[in-house]
Amino acid sequence: MALDKSFIKMWEGTEKSPGWSNPFKSKTPLRTRIVQSQYQLRSIISRLEVYINRLEERDRSLFERIVEALQNNDKMRATMYANEVAEIRRAAKSLLATQLALEQVSLRLETITEFGDVMVGLAPVIGVIKELKGVIKGIMPELAIELDQVGEGLQEVALAAGEFTGSSGVGFAASPEAKKILEEATLIAEQKMKEKFPSLPAGAVAMGNKL
Repeated sequence: MALDKSFIKMWEGTEKSPGWSNPFKSKTPLRTRIVQSQYQLRSIISRLEVYINRLEERDRSLFERIVEALQNNDKMRATMYANEVAEIRRAAKSLLATQLALEQVSLRLETITEFGDVMVGLAPVIGVIKELKGVIKGIMPELAIELDQVGEGLQEVALAAGEFTGSSGVGFAASPEAKKILEEATLIAEQKMKEKFPSLPAGAVAMGNKL
């Protein structure tokens, strides 16, 4: 999107967009609103990292219990621990992929704040956030709510920019670019899982679960 002087004024907060006559719409400059969303995302990313580290510690503790149970020839107890490890690793993989994808989103927002390419840049970002909200909803519902709020805020920014530029609208579904970000994050998460979480010792099998 070409940045004319009028858009730059609205972007920086020195000129109102057409939609700002509505008292229910935010009058905060669009650039500032994107920066605020970026701060929210960084907070979410940091908390995801803390939670993932806790899962890793819990996994390590259970791993030691599995080894001990196998040494005592207690396969039933080893299987019980292995089942719990499977659940932990499923959650860890989802959260790790989410963290990696949000880091890409944060970088994209940084680029948008520098160049003001709102209409093109925000669409895949919003698509990624919508997808990730569903991924973590069952694991960390409080973060899913915050992520939803970030997505809604960015969508409002995109719509406000669309009103100003006369754009007919922006598609916020997972675009090919958004899907690419999610796929790359998943692949990297799988590799990091192998590095962070060692394979279970022979004899420890989680029933109905692939570790």
